[in-house]
Amino acid sequence: MRIAVPIETEGNETRVAATPETVKKFIALGATVTVQSGAGTKAGIPDSEFETAGAKIATSLADTLSGAEIVLGVRRPSAEVLAQMPKGAVVIATMDPYGNEAALKSMADAGVDAFAMEFMPRITRAQVMDVLSSQANLAGYRAVIDGAGEYGRALPMMMTAAGTVPAARIFIMGVGVAGLQAIATARRLGAIVTATDVRPATKEQVESLGAKFLAVEDEEFQQAQTAGGYAKEMSKEYQAKQAALTASHIAKQDIVITTALIPGRPAPKLITADMVRSMRPGSVIVDLAVERGGNCELAKPGEVYITDNGVKIVGHLNVPGRLAATASSLYAKNLFAFVETMIDKEKKTLAINWDDELVKATLLTRDGAVVHPNFQPKA
Repeated sequence: MRIAVPIETEGNETRVAATPETVKKFIALGATVTVQSGAGTKAGIPDSEFETAGAKIATSLADTLSGAEIVLGVRRPSAEVLAQMPKGAVVIATMDPYGNEAALKSMADAGVDAFAMEFMPRITRAQVMDVLSSQANLAGYRAVIDGAGEYGRALPMMMTAAGTVPAARIFIMGVGVAGLQAIATARRLGAIVTATDVRPATKEQVESLGAKFLAVEDEEFQQAQTAGGYAKEMSKEYQAKQAALTASHIAKQDIVITTALIPGRPAPKLITADMVRSMRPGSVIVDLAVERGGNCELAKPGEVYITDNGVKIVGHLNVPGRLAATASSLYAKNLFAFVETMIDKEKKTLAINWDDELVKATLLTRDGAVVHPNFQPKA
């Protein structure tokens, strides 16, 4: 049973899909692991550490993928990688499939069995495999650090002989995993924190972390959560009421962090250009949804943009990758936990149970076809 870990080909990707720790665990299950030379460099893991853990180091992509039954990645494989992948290989990565149907067809045409880790169901058994949570947790932390770095002032209140420094005001928009970690981090750093979300269940979570909750708590608000725990898309009327409430609040904030995403849809616009214009010079917006179009109307992907009135809008791409070592460690553990369910421990062979609910939820392509129900032609 051969597992391959190629270098990530996307330019801003710093993470790697395996670590020396997970390599040892795969070998204990009877696998051989081949890592392409340099795959862990950006995450601070040299080839020598993979070798010490028992992995084979391959100098080329072709050697890395040769004979591989399982290919582990952080991102969906590129056309170049797919072209050299053995037919029938199991490919496990975050696939970003929505809006990328041509890429799904390419994987189907290549004859690989592709699994999307971001489709892992949010059930107790799969918590250890939840890549969205592990990576969003780090993104929420990093957003506060990035925001504080751009703000140029202290976050906690300080009483000094030269006078009192007031505490910074930080507003978190969207209270999922990233938002909750952002609240906790901002509170630990001494800021005054408020937060908003359309899901009523988040109010108690926000308050338990010592922050103040802000939302239009009407009847629609009470029904604003899916069975899977995600936010529903709200009506235009509710969005207008919520925008009016937040507009006056944003004008008083020093740092605003937006984390709102709805699976399979563009990011909802939460901060308009007018709201940005109402903010004080030197204040900061960190938009964690910038890769999906952004929650802020003026956010620019991959840039720290300074508006005419001196507001900094931070649009870093791949925010978990800004903590590459930690993000890789957690992501690799997520992958290992999932792959472990596909291995026959006695025979030490790959033995996928195609009826397993985790397999059904995450499988995108099999036997030359796109099989996930979310990507079937509409009747």
